Amino acid sequence: MSNTEIVRRLYAAFAQGDMRAALATMTTDIVWNEAENYPYADRNPYVGPEAVLHGVFARIGADWEGFSAAPDELIDAGDTVVALGHYSGVSKAIGKKMRAQVVHVYRIRDGKFRVVHT
Repeated sequence: MSNTEIVRRLYAAFAQGDMRAALATMTTDIVWNEAENYPYADRNPYVGPEAVLHGVFARIGADWEGFSAAPDELIDAGDTVVALGHYSGVSKAIGKKMRAQVVHVYRIRDGKFRVVHT
């Protein structure tokens, strides 16, 4: 399986709400960093799949209705894959729709994510 296919699997698992499959794409010592000044960056870095699950994914689910992270383009750079895409959803707190550009950088080791920058 190519590294871009591994990245596609993560987005597909997330879109289906399959957190078990999403976590299975990560090394046990993954280091996940949210973008500086992004609301979920307050606990950076998230180390380990459980930290990502509770610190990022669960908070997104609590804060957003219909949240999605959709890659528009994947750039294969060997052990690094860059995803250019968009977040979208509706804020549960204020009911406002959001569509924001994102860039995700995935560093892959032995078929799993070891470092992620979102």
